[in-house]
Amino acid sequence: MAEKIAAEKKSKGTNGAVKESNGTKSSNGSKESLEYDFHKETVKNHGLTNEEMIHAYKAMLLSRFTDDRIDMLIKQGKATFLISGSGHEAIQVACAMAMEGGKDWFFTYYRDNAIGTALGITPIEIFRHIMGKATDTFTGGRQMPMHLGSKELRMPTASSPTGSQYLQAVGAALSCVYRGTDEVSYVGGGEGSTSEGEFFEAINWAAREKLPTIFCIQNNRFAISVPIEQQTAGGSVYKVVQGFEGIHKFHIDGTDFLESYATAKEAVKLARNGEGPSFIYADVVRLRSHSASDSQDKYRSKEAIEKDTLKDPIAKLEKELVKREIMTAEEIAATRKELNDLVIKSAEEAYAEPLPDPATVEDNLFCPDSEQTPIKYEASEPSGEPIVMVDAINHALMEEMEKNPMMLVYGEDVQDGKGGVFTATKGLSTKFGVNRCFNSPLAEASILGTAVGAALSGLKPVVEIQFADYIFPAMMQIRDELVMYRYRSNGAFECPVTIRVATGGYIGGGHYHSQNIEAIFAKCPGLYIAYPSNAADAKGLLKTACQLKDPVMFLEHKFLYRQGYAKSPEPNADYYLPFGKAAVKREGNDLTIVAYGAMVEKALKTAREMEKKGHSIEVIDIRTIVPLDTETILTSVKKTGKVIVFHEDTKFMGFGAEIASQIAEAAFEYLDAPVKRVAGLHIHIPFSLESHALPQDSWILKAAEEMLAY
Repeated sequence: MAEKIAAEKKSKGTNGAVKESNGTKSSNGSKESLEYDFHKETVKNHGLTNEEMIHAYKAMLLSRFTDDRIDMLIKQGKATFLISGSGHEAIQVACAMAMEGGKDWFFTYYRDNAIGTALGITPIEIFRHIMGKATDTFTGGRQMPMHLGSKELRMPTASSPTGSQYLQAVGAALSCVYRGTDEVSYVGGGEGSTSEGEFFEAINWAAREKLPTIFCIQNNRFAISVPIEQQTAGGSVYKVVQGFEGIHKFHIDGTDFLESYATAKEAVKLARNGEGPSFIYADVVRLRSHSASDSQDKYRSKEAIEKDTLKDPIAKLEKELVKREIMTAEEIAATRKELNDLVIKSAEEAYAEPLPDPATVEDNLFCPDSEQTPIKYEASEPSGEPIVMVDAINHALMEEMEKNPMMLVYGEDVQDGKGGVFTATKGLSTKFGVNRCFNSPLAEASILGTAVGAALSGLKPVVEIQFADYIFPAMMQIRDELVMYRYRSNGAFECPVTIRVATGGYIGGGHYHSQNIEAIFAKCPGLYIAYPSNAADAKGLLKTACQLKDPVMFLEHKFLYRQGYAKSPEPNADYYLPFGKAAVKREGNDLTIVAYGAMVEKALKTAREMEKKGHSIEVIDIRTIVPLDTETILTSVKKTGKVIVFHEDTKFMGFGAEIASQIAEAAFEYLDAPVKRVAGLHIHIPFSLESHALPQDSWILKAAEEMLAY
């Protein structure tokens, strides 16, 4: 496919796409960027009207003047932080004007202010955000300054991690193609962020699939104080990206507005025509320090800083406007005064507005009940033929894909004929096609990052992480992106990704195929977590996860996939289980055992054994980690007066500690014995000594005997 793209480009005599053959060095020896055929001005202003040229100039000025004003506000104690885009404005405005706000997708980074002003974001909106006001339409005062966002413009609220936006933009582009549109996905970043592995994963996925993504790398040569020579081999990521086939590559002067616009226009045309992604490497200048907390004169010479001011994109565009007789010097001066006055007035108005109400601090962590998918829970009793857990999961996916054409399933090895390493996705790609169930690269961050972008743009990704032990390359996308989107955008953006994860031990998997991760991810506010113990619960909870408008981590214990005792009568296609509702698996009066996952059966075995000795044990299967049904737990503990919290993960810092703590806080006066925990050892799970590291039947039996004798 990549060879075909290259051949097509060559035959069309294009512009440096895929190969550099049509990109030539400028006659100006000081310019490192290349010149392309489409840079030749065959129509005036590359098709922009005089009014549009003036709009570009005003958008650049508004971005610059807001930077200037924020700097002054910091000195006055009215603002706290600034990351400036001064020097980046030309390429940003060019990209915005080549695309369509409200149609295309914009994954910006914290210097992309001029993208916003070009698309119509106003100074007062920026100042409300800078000052953390309740009227902040980007984040509701929840994020620190310089993180733009707009539902109307299809600009997902930006975040601080460098490089996490690239895979999301690719996921949105995947969505654009799947939905049959000609939408384009823009993603911006500084050259320092390309040191992150996720950047190359994103380039690879976009190039491999010919997705309509435009990567705009704004090279100001510094990642805070670290020069590009210490970041990238050869001092240029443009050179590094040459090895990727199937992506158009352009190296331009990002301080030249018309050159930038011509390039962005070409990239958008290629993307809309289905000709694949583009990589725009735009040389820019950083006219301010990295942020208000930085002082670049500590690591840059005065001469170098002054040299950059000679490339100021606003000054260059002003000269061009006069040269082209679009504006006079007097009109430029009047425009500067008009916009500066507007910026000052906007800052004053924003400062007078209220801060967020403290009562709203927990709002929009999850989808409000009034906006959640209406689901009729437990409408029937499971009454079908007995089914093992892995097949119940497979049937749940089948049924939900039937109901929702926007649901995609992907991950490593999920496609037929493998159908997943545990066969959980068997038959899906055969039935629904490889555009709905497909293999991903062996890259967990890629799986989650693209899923985030796809979910933001209207799809329902249900992705698979093959083993819990290998989820951690995706930690940034889960912890800092997926679970934060609704909260950090103050409810503007939802990100309903379901992550299926094979977890747990007892299969002789050693260190790297046996881990439990629920306690780690329970620390991620905004993430639902399910951990079923049997087939019927697995099907009901997974179907609910596929319907919810929130992120869900669905933990599937590998040891239970085909266990006979985990079999259940199969629920029908309309069976859904609510999250946050525990199951009392066995009633009792003398002792409560709280468990989940593979420990539920062990707890039940102990209860049956102790019944022979005249003891009555209540067993509770919590079923979901988040939300936790504390009401059912506390009701049982208040009845029995004694409780064991039983789980497979390590006892130290395991999720059982949270359960035990809540019991101690809320039911201390009802306890007739200290809360006891039975769990795995705080070690890495050994291959040969697994039975000495993970909880055994004898462990919970002994603990129950001790508690009953207390």
